[in-house]
Order: sequence, then structure tokens, then C-alpha cells
Amino acid sequence: MSGTFGEMGNLLKQAQQMQRELDRAREELVKMRVEGSAGGGVVRVEVSGEGMVLKVHVKPELVASGDASLIEETVLAAVRDGLTRAATMRQERMAKVTGGLNLPGIL
Repeated sequence: MSGTFGEMGNLLKQAQQMQRELDRAREELVKMRVEGSAGGGVVRVEVSGEGMVLKVHVKPELVASGDASLIEETVLAAVRDGLTRAATMRQERMAKVTGGLNLPGIL
């Protein structure tokens, strides 16, 4: 029986180590930034690794166009680009910790 308890203890240690690594990865993601853009760079957004839109930059020439629907579409496209890049970065970072296992609820 002591072998079983030893194996359980080892498994618990491994789980605790993975949890520490997941926590560290989440902390890193909060600090990481990606940029999304659209319209050839006339709109750029800064997104955190956790998927929070932090800044939106719109070049004056787009605003000067006065075309509200074009501005809206371009901003939306840049936000989607930034969020997609942040999600990819998150998945890649978490895959390093989990060894590629898909563990629901860790992101």
C-alpha cells in the first residue's frame, strides 16, 4: 500500500507544480501586450494577453474622412485582430504549461 500512497503524493506534487506554473503564466499574460490593426494601420489597438482592449489609436486622416461607418468598421476589424492575436498568444503560453493538453477552465 505504501507504493500507492507514494504515487498519490507524487501526483499531488506534480499537480501543485502545474498550478504554480499556470498562476505564473496568467501573471505574465496580464503584462503581455499585442497589437491588432486594420486599414493598413490607420487603426491600431493594444490588447493585453488576457484579452482586454487597452488602447485604440485612430490616425487623423481616417477621422478627417468623416465616414462614420468606415471608421466603425475599421475599428471593429482592428479590435477583432487584436483579440485574435491575444487569444493565440494565450493558447500558446498555456500549451507550454500543460504540455498541449486541453484542460477546460484554465484560460
